[in-house]
Amino acid sequence: MSDLDFWKWPQSFLQFLQQILVARWQLLLLLAIGVCLPLLVFEQLAVVVWRNSGGFSWDDSILLAVHAMAQPSLDRVATTLTKFGVFRGVFPASIVVSLVLLYSRRWRSLAYWLITLSGSIVINRTTKVWLHRVRPSLWDTPPELDFAFPSGHAMSSMTFVAALLLLTWGSRWSVWVASLGSAFIVAIGWTRLYLGVHFPSDILAGWLISIAWAIGVSLIIQPYRMSSPDQIAAVAPEETSLTSEEVEAVGQE
Repeated sequence: MSDLDFWKWPQSFLQFLQQILVARWQLLLLLAIGVCLPLLVFEQLAVVVWRNSGGFSWDDSILLAVHAMAQPSLDRVATTLTKFGVFRGVFPASIVVSLVLLYSRRWRSLAYWLITLSGSIVINRTTKVWLHRVRPSLWDTPPELDFAFPSGHAMSSMTFVAALLLLTWGSRWSVWVASLGSAFIVAIGWTRLYLGVHFPSDILAGWLISIAWAIGVSLIIQPYRMSSPDQIAAVAPEETSLTSEEVEAVGQE
């Protein structure tokens, strides 16, 4: 492999990604709508409950229980750890995974990875603006500039781990991703509750929507899954070529 060939890979991938989006955009849009609708129903239910009884009782009770353990050392841990849920952890790690997939010429897996992560961001931002759920105010909390529902940190961490787990499924890395990823997801969720910037229902909704989105996109894009650790270094033909259905869909556009 020459250096010249390597620098052609990004262009080849972008062409592949464009074709995938042309072939699958309708299904991806339907999936996004199908994922967002349950959130609207959930939020409307929450509004009704708030009007009648001041909110979900378990939201406040869980928040107060978590806050009861507050101490200066945990304050520092939560304040530092929560930053890894997006910009200091998930974002740079996502770039590393993207570069690994690019270097390995796994176009389909990389397309799945980017669509899943970027789609999760769009869903989160759209839902926040759409539903306007205010943040908890049970005690003094760090300032936040956007709305609460669903939690962006919960969605970011869960989407990252769920998508990575699906990509590594069947390989020796899947056990590590599942175990360490689960601990990371729970830790980030705990920081948002400890800091008092999210209700538990914000966290739960973020987790569920991310799982549904990651699985749904995998069913549409169908990223290649390694069946054994020996296949990590191999590039399957499915990674760099369109399916017959996708070829037909692109040809009809």
